Amino acid sequence: MEKDQQQLSPLVKSFIAGSVSGTCSTLLFQPLDLIKTRVQNSVILGPRLGMLAVATSVVKRDHVLGLWRGLVPSILRCVPGVGIYFSTLHFLRSNFGSVDPRPIESIQMGGISRAFASVLLLPFTVIKIRYESSEFAYKSMSRALVVIFQQEGVKGLYSGLAPTLMRDVPFSALYLMFYTQLKKSVPDYAKQNPAPLQHLACGLIAGILTSLITQPADVVKTHSQLHPEKYGKMHIAAIHVYQSDGFVGFWRGMVPRMLRRTLMTATAWTLYEEVMRQCGLKT
Repeated sequence: MEKDQQQLSPLVKSFIAGSVSGTCSTLLFQPLDLIKTRVQNSVILGPRLGMLAVATSVVKRDHVLGLWRGLVPSILRCVPGVGIYFSTLHFLRSNFGSVDPRPIESIQMGGISRAFASVLLLPFTVIKIRYESSEFAYKSMSRALVVIFQQEGVKGLYSGLAPTLMRDVPFSALYLMFYTQLKKSVPDYAKQNPAPLQHLACGLIAGILTSLITQPADVVKTHSQLHPEKYGKMHIAAIHVYQSDGFVGFWRGMVPRMLRRTLMTATAWTLYEEVMRQCGLKT
Protein backbone atom coordinates (compact mmCIF):
# COMPACT_ATOMS: atom_id res chain seq x y z
CA MET A 1 0.00 0.00 0.00
CA GLU A 2 2.77 2.44 0.91
CA LYS A 3 4.51 1.73 -2.38
CA ASP A 4 1.30 2.49 -4.29
CA GLN A 5 0.88 5.77 -2.41
CA GLN A 6 4.46 6.75 -3.15
CA GLN A 7 3.90 6.06 -6.85
CA LEU A 8 0.60 7.94 -6.85
CA SER A 9 1.83 11.04 -5.05
CA PRO A 10 4.02 12.42 -7.87
CA LEU A 11 1.18 11.83 -10.35
CA VAL A 12 -1.27 13.70 -8.14
CA LYS A 13 1.21 16.54 -7.70
CA SER A 14 1.87 16.76 -11.43
CA PHE A 15 -1.90 16.76 -12.10
CA ILE A 16 -2.40 19.59 -9.59
CA ALA A 17 0.54 21.52 -11.02
CA GLY A 18 -0.86 21.14 -14.53
CA SER A 19 -4.38 22.12 -13.45
CA VAL A 20 -3.12 25.26 -11.68
CA SER A 21 -1.13 26.30 -14.75
CA GLY A 22 -4.10 25.51 -16.99
CA THR A 23 -6.46 27.64 -14.89
CA CYS A 24 -4.22 30.70 -14.99
CA SER A 25 -3.44 30.48 -18.70
CA THR A 26 -7.09 29.87 -19.65
CA LEU A 27 -8.34 32.88 -17.69
CA LEU A 28 -5.70 35.11 -19.25
CA PHE A 29 -5.99 34.10 -22.89
CA GLN A 30 -9.63 33.10 -23.47
CA PRO A 31 -10.33 36.30 -25.53
CA LEU A 32 -7.72 35.27 -28.09
CA ASP A 33 -9.36 31.87 -28.49
CA LEU A 34 -12.80 33.43 -29.00
CA ILE A 35 -11.43 35.84 -31.61
CA LYS A 36 -9.65 33.01 -33.42
CA THR A 37 -12.83 30.93 -33.62
CA ARG A 38 -14.88 33.80 -35.03
CA VAL A 39 -12.22 34.83 -37.54
CA GLN A 40 -12.16 31.25 -38.86
CA ASN A 41 -15.95 30.99 -38.84
CA SER A 42 -16.23 34.17 -40.93
CA VAL A 43 -14.92 32.14 -43.87
CA ILE A 44 -18.20 30.19 -43.73
CA LEU A 45 -20.62 32.97 -42.82
CA GLY A 46 -18.98 35.97 -44.47
CA PRO A 47 -17.85 38.64 -44.61
CA ARG A 48 -14.29 37.68 -43.76
CA LEU A 49 -13.18 39.55 -40.67
CA GLY A 50 -9.87 40.36 -39.04
CA MET A 51 -8.89 40.31 -35.38
CA LEU A 52 -9.66 43.97 -34.69
CA ALA A 53 -13.05 43.85 -36.43
CA VAL A 54 -14.09 40.76 -34.47
CA ALA A 55 -12.91 42.17 -31.14
CA THR A 56 -14.68 45.49 -31.78
CA SER A 57 -17.91 43.71 -32.74
CA VAL A 58 -17.87 41.56 -29.61
CA VAL A 59 -17.23 44.50 -27.28
CA LYS A 60 -19.98 46.60 -28.92
CA ARG A 61 -22.55 43.84 -28.61
CA ASP A 62 -21.57 42.10 -25.36
CA HIS A 63 -19.21 44.59 -23.70
CA VAL A 64 -15.71 43.62 -22.63
CA LEU A 65 -16.87 40.54 -20.74
CA GLY A 66 -18.16 39.18 -24.05
CA LEU A 67 -14.54 38.41 -24.94
CA TRP A 68 -14.63 35.75 -22.23
CA ARG A 69 -17.68 33.98 -23.72
CA GLY A 70 -17.10 30.25 -23.57
CA LEU A 71 -14.86 30.57 -20.51
CA VAL A 72 -16.71 27.89 -18.50
CA PRO A 73 -16.38 25.15 -21.15
CA SER A 74 -12.80 26.31 -21.74
CA ILE A 75 -11.99 25.83 -18.06
CA LEU A 76 -13.81 22.48 -17.95
CA ARG A 77 -11.75 21.36 -20.93
CA CYS A 78 -8.39 23.00 -20.34
CA VAL A 79 -7.95 22.69 -16.59
CA PRO A 80 -8.42 18.92 -16.27
CA GLY A 81 -7.00 18.53 -19.80
CA VAL A 82 -3.72 20.20 -18.88
CA GLY A 83 -3.65 18.26 -15.61
CA ILE A 84 -4.21 14.96 -17.41
CA TYR A 85 -1.59 15.87 -20.01
CA PHE A 86 1.10 16.73 -17.47
CA SER A 87 0.37 13.78 -15.16
CA THR A 88 0.41 11.38 -18.13
CA LEU A 89 3.64 12.93 -19.36
CA HIS A 90 5.17 12.66 -15.88
CA PHE A 91 4.19 8.98 -15.71
CA LEU A 92 5.72 8.25 -19.13
CA ARG A 93 8.92 10.13 -18.34
CA SER A 94 9.30 8.50 -14.93
CA ASN A 95 8.75 4.96 -16.21
CA PHE A 96 10.02 5.01 -19.79
CA GLY A 97 12.00 8.23 -20.24
CA SER A 98 15.72 8.89 -20.23
CA VAL A 99 17.76 11.51 -18.39
CA ASP A 100 18.74 13.19 -21.65
CA PRO A 101 15.73 12.67 -23.97
CA ARG A 102 16.35 12.60 -27.70
CA PRO A 103 13.98 14.54 -30.00
CA ILE A 104 12.11 11.38 -31.05
CA GLU A 105 11.49 10.46 -27.40
CA SER A 106 10.00 13.88 -26.67
CA ILE A 107 7.82 13.65 -29.77
CA GLN A 108 6.46 10.25 -28.76
CA MET A 109 5.74 11.15 -25.14
CA GLY A 110 4.26 14.54 -25.95
CA GLY A 111 2.02 13.03 -28.62
CA ILE A 112 0.76 10.12 -26.51
CA SER A 113 0.00 12.38 -23.53
CA ARG A 114 -1.95 14.84 -25.65
CA ALA A 115 -3.90 12.14 -27.51
CA PHE A 116 -5.07 10.66 -24.20
CA ALA A 117 -6.22 14.03 -22.84
CA SER A 118 -7.84 15.16 -26.11
CA VAL A 119 -9.99 12.07 -26.53
CA LEU A 120 -11.22 12.21 -22.92
CA LEU A 121 -12.26 15.86 -23.11
CA LEU A 122 -13.37 16.32 -26.73
CA PRO A 123 -17.08 16.88 -25.87
CA PHE A 124 -16.09 19.98 -23.88
CA THR A 125 -14.00 21.16 -26.82
CA VAL A 126 -17.04 20.90 -29.11
CA ILE A 127 -19.17 22.89 -26.65
CA LYS A 128 -16.43 25.50 -26.21
CA ILE A 129 -16.10 26.06 -29.96
CA ARG A 130 -19.86 26.47 -30.34
CA TYR A 131 -20.13 28.86 -27.42
CA GLU A 132 -17.38 31.02 -28.90
CA SER A 133 -18.91 31.11 -32.39
CA SER A 134 -22.12 32.93 -31.23
CA GLU A 135 -24.20 30.75 -33.59
CA PHE A 136 -25.56 28.50 -30.83
CA ALA A 137 -27.81 29.81 -28.05
CA TYR A 138 -27.16 27.19 -25.38
CA LYS A 139 -28.47 28.29 -21.99
CA SER A 140 -26.01 26.19 -19.98
CA MET A 141 -23.31 23.56 -20.26
CA SER A 142 -25.68 20.77 -19.27
CA ARG A 143 -28.27 21.98 -21.78
CA ALA A 144 -25.65 22.11 -24.51
CA LEU A 145 -24.69 18.49 -23.82
CA VAL A 146 -28.34 17.40 -23.91
CA VAL A 147 -29.16 19.29 -27.12
CA ILE A 148 -26.10 18.06 -28.99
CA PHE A 149 -26.73 14.50 -27.86
CA GLN A 150 -30.43 14.63 -28.80
CA GLN A 151 -29.85 16.21 -32.20
CA GLU A 152 -26.56 14.65 -33.23
CA GLY A 153 -25.96 11.73 -30.89
CA VAL A 154 -22.59 10.71 -29.50
CA LYS A 155 -21.14 11.45 -32.92
CA GLY A 156 -21.95 15.13 -32.42
CA LEU A 157 -20.10 15.27 -29.09
CA TYR A 158 -17.07 13.80 -30.83
CA SER A 159 -17.33 15.80 -34.04
CA GLY A 160 -13.95 16.90 -35.32
CA LEU A 161 -12.10 14.12 -33.49
CA ALA A 162 -9.75 13.36 -36.38
CA PRO A 163 -8.72 16.97 -37.12
CA THR A 164 -8.49 17.65 -33.37
CA LEU A 165 -5.99 14.81 -32.99
CA MET A 166 -4.20 15.92 -36.17
CA ARG A 167 -3.81 19.37 -34.63
CA ASP A 168 -3.25 18.64 -30.93
CA VAL A 169 -1.06 15.54 -31.11
CA PRO A 170 1.51 17.04 -33.52
CA PHE A 171 1.36 20.33 -31.60
CA SER A 172 2.17 18.75 -28.25
CA ALA A 173 4.68 16.33 -29.77
CA LEU A 174 6.58 19.04 -31.63
CA TYR A 175 6.22 21.54 -28.78
CA LEU A 176 7.77 19.19 -26.25
CA MET A 177 10.57 18.35 -28.69
CA PHE A 178 11.34 22.03 -29.38
CA TYR A 179 10.98 22.94 -25.68
CA THR A 180 13.30 20.21 -24.36
CA GLN A 181 15.90 20.89 -27.05
CA LEU A 182 15.81 24.64 -26.40
CA LYS A 183 16.27 24.01 -22.67
CA LYS A 184 19.44 22.07 -23.50
CA SER A 185 20.86 25.17 -25.20
CA VAL A 186 20.60 27.19 -21.98
CA PRO A 187 24.07 27.86 -20.46
CA ASP A 188 25.14 25.52 -17.64
CA TYR A 189 24.99 28.24 -14.99
CA ALA A 190 21.38 29.05 -15.90
CA LYS A 191 20.51 25.34 -15.84
CA GLN A 192 21.77 25.07 -12.27
CA ASN A 193 19.83 28.21 -11.28
CA PRO A 194 16.64 28.01 -13.34
CA ALA A 195 14.40 31.07 -13.49
CA PRO A 196 10.83 31.35 -14.76
CA LEU A 197 11.97 33.74 -17.49
CA GLN A 198 14.20 31.04 -19.02
CA HIS A 199 11.32 28.57 -19.19
CA LEU A 200 9.03 31.27 -20.60
CA ALA A 201 11.51 32.19 -23.35
CA CYS A 202 11.96 28.55 -24.39
CA GLY A 203 8.20 28.08 -24.31
CA LEU A 204 7.50 31.13 -26.45
CA ILE A 205 9.93 30.07 -29.18
CA ALA A 206 8.62 26.50 -29.15
CA GLY A 207 5.03 27.77 -29.31
CA ILE A 208 5.63 30.01 -32.33
CA LEU A 209 7.30 27.25 -34.33
CA THR A 210 4.66 24.67 -33.46
CA SER A 211 1.68 26.98 -34.07
CA LEU A 212 2.87 27.72 -37.59
CA ILE A 213 3.15 24.04 -38.45
CA THR A 214 -0.26 23.00 -37.08
CA GLN A 215 -2.43 25.98 -38.15
CA PRO A 216 -4.18 24.31 -41.16
CA ALA A 217 -5.42 21.45 -38.97
CA ASP A 218 -6.92 23.97 -36.54
CA VAL A 219 -8.96 25.61 -39.30
CA VAL A 220 -10.31 22.24 -40.49
CA LYS A 221 -11.14 21.27 -36.89
CA THR A 222 -13.10 24.48 -36.31
CA HIS A 223 -15.22 23.90 -39.43
CA SER A 224 -15.86 20.26 -38.51
CA GLN A 225 -17.06 21.08 -35.00
CA LEU A 226 -19.20 24.10 -35.90
CA HIS A 227 -20.94 22.44 -38.85
CA PRO A 228 -20.54 18.65 -38.56
CA GLU A 229 -23.55 18.06 -40.80
CA LYS A 230 -21.73 19.78 -43.69
CA TYR A 231 -18.04 19.38 -42.88
CA GLY A 232 -17.94 16.34 -40.60
CA LYS A 233 -15.28 14.67 -42.71
CA MET A 234 -11.82 16.19 -42.81
CA HIS A 235 -11.39 16.17 -46.57
CA ILE A 236 -14.77 17.85 -47.11
CA ALA A 237 -13.91 20.62 -44.65
CA ALA A 238 -10.48 21.06 -46.24
CA ILE A 239 -11.96 21.24 -49.75
CA HIS A 240 -14.51 23.82 -48.60
CA VAL A 241 -11.84 26.01 -47.04
CA TYR A 242 -9.76 25.87 -50.20
CA GLN A 243 -12.69 26.56 -52.52
CA SER A 244 -13.94 29.44 -50.36
CA ASP A 245 -10.68 31.15 -49.60
CA GLY A 246 -7.79 29.38 -51.32
CA PHE A 247 -4.68 28.44 -49.39
CA VAL A 248 -5.06 31.66 -47.41
CA GLY A 249 -8.13 30.15 -45.78
CA PHE A 250 -6.01 27.58 -43.96
CA TRP A 251 -4.24 30.42 -42.19
CA ARG A 252 -7.31 32.37 -41.08
CA GLY A 253 -7.08 33.13 -37.37
CA MET A 254 -3.36 32.36 -37.32
CA VAL A 255 -2.36 35.51 -35.42
CA PRO A 256 -4.84 35.19 -32.50
CA ARG A 257 -4.25 31.43 -32.35
CA MET A 258 -0.47 31.82 -32.37
CA LEU A 259 -0.66 34.46 -29.67
CA ARG A 260 -3.05 32.41 -27.59
CA ARG A 261 -1.41 28.99 -27.98
CA THR A 262 2.11 30.36 -27.63
CA LEU A 263 1.40 32.50 -24.58
CA MET A 264 -0.92 29.93 -22.97
CA THR A 265 1.41 26.98 -23.45
CA ALA A 266 4.52 28.91 -22.43
CA THR A 267 2.73 30.23 -19.33
CA ALA A 268 1.39 26.77 -18.47
CA TRP A 269 4.83 25.17 -18.77
CA THR A 270 6.48 27.97 -16.78
CA LEU A 271 3.97 27.65 -13.94
CA TYR A 272 4.15 23.85 -14.11
CA GLU A 273 7.94 23.88 -13.84
CA GLU A 274 7.78 26.22 -10.84
CA VAL A 275 5.08 24.26 -8.99
CA MET A 276 6.91 20.98 -9.60
CA ARG A 277 10.15 22.55 -8.40
CA GLN A 278 8.42 23.70 -5.22
CA CYS A 279 7.14 20.14 -4.77
CA GLY A 280 10.68 18.81 -5.17
CA LEU A 281 9.90 16.89 -8.36
CA LYS A 282 11.86 16.87 -11.59
CA THR A 283 10.25 17.81 -14.90
